[in-house]
Amino acid sequence: MPIRFLSKGSITLLAALFLVSCNGASNPPAMPASQAPAVSMVVPQTSGTGTNREIAVVFSKPMDPATINTNTFVVAGVAGTVTYDAVNMIAAFKSVADYAANTSYNATITTGAKDTTGTPLASAFNFSFTTRATEDKSPPDIFAVNVAAGAICIPLDQKITVVFDEQMDSLSINSNTVLVQGVAGAVTYDVMSQSATFTPSASLAANTTYTIMVTTGVTDMAGVHLATPFSQTFSTGPCQSGVSIVALCPFIGGFSVLAGSTITNTGSTTVSGDVGVSPGTAVTGFPPGTATGTIHKADSAAAQAQAALTAGYMDAAGRSGGTSVSGDLVGKTLTAGVYTSTSSLAESGDVTLDAQGNPAAVFIFQIGSTLTTGSGSHVILANGASACNVFWQVGSSATLGTNSIFKGNIMALTSITITTGVNLEGRALARNGAVTLDTDVITGCTCP
Repeated sequence: MPIRFLSKGSITLLAALFLVSCNGASNPPAMPASQAPAVSMVVPQTSGTGTNREIAVVFSKPMDPATINTNTFVVAGVAGTVTYDAVNMIAAFKSVADYAANTSYNATITTGAKDTTGTPLASAFNFSFTTRATEDKSPPDIFAVNVAAGAICIPLDQKITVVFDEQMDSLSINSNTVLVQGVAGAVTYDVMSQSATFTPSASLAANTTYTIMVTTGVTDMAGVHLATPFSQTFSTGPCQSGVSIVALCPFIGGFSVLAGSTITNTGSTTVSGDVGVSPGTAVTGFPPGTATGTIHKADSAAAQAQAALTAGYMDAAGRSGGTSVSGDLVGKTLTAGVYTSTSSLAESGDVTLDAQGNPAAVFIFQIGSTLTTGSGSHVILANGASACNVFWQVGSSATLGTNSIFKGNIMALTSITITTGVNLEGRALARNGAVTLDTDVITGCTCP
């Protein structure tokens, strides 16, 4: 909802001048609307609100908790309780009794809601939501973690992000419920990605095994608890391989091709593994294309794979200490490590990835914009390098040239275009856009 700006006419100006002449000073000016707090997001349930779920809003600024109550967060005709999560700036309204089924409700955040400086909303924020026919009784689940199970060589400053399959009660997300065992730290919750992030208070110990834990104390917005505790381990570096594998497994499953909007194929493409799209629903060109696995259209498996892709993408993009690269990789021989390009990256001919005899060697490419390969180009793996340990994090879209041979996991924010006759040993994973195929061979990777 837009924020309305206050205007001052000539009468207001004259009144202010009168006060100055009489009192020697004017009243303090009103806070500009642009500096006032606002509601930045409403947090309903996407498929219709369960009749027993709470409704929440996210504020743009820290709020005064004393002003977030049933007088300032109102659902018309409904009695309820209001809570405020100061860490994540989230206010939630919980109805005393279940909402009526299949019914629309109007809610308001009034100008009585103020930030920590005492500045109120510039205007009341109104929104509506519609209930579904049933309560929400299903437990939440964990879709992905940004550190792979059993990963080694994890950096000592690693943050842990856990992605849930639905919106959670942010007050249940804290250092007692989302933690690394034996490590002090702080926990935040992001409603956009439905994820909790644990940030250690100090660097982790080197060459040490740690356990990530999520307890059954976490609840969704209906108050339903995680059904079973979650745990997985990782080990810190430094170690010979130098860089840890990107956290796609195990939640990515058997997906070799994954898109956010659509998958389109022309010709006799063969895919070893699953093909899926989420939240989009369109997969065309299979047949004549074939997949050894299952084709998933906006189902739970594809949604979980997208969450795993998001976690893996964030993991790869967040790696620090990368070696700067730019322009064209043609003719280069690169050893294991992180390589960072702030803009687009090309590969017009051949590039060699040299594992130097270490089969666990990991290569991560952080690409700020596009990835483009030339016709007939090759990614050459040398001295034990594995395609499944190569990760291309692409800030926009990737295009593989005709009859090229490419190795590794492409994780693109937008789209992936694989032109005619490409041989891809790895995965083609697009978060938001489409994957386009044309008479290609795609050999996926298997999670250990």
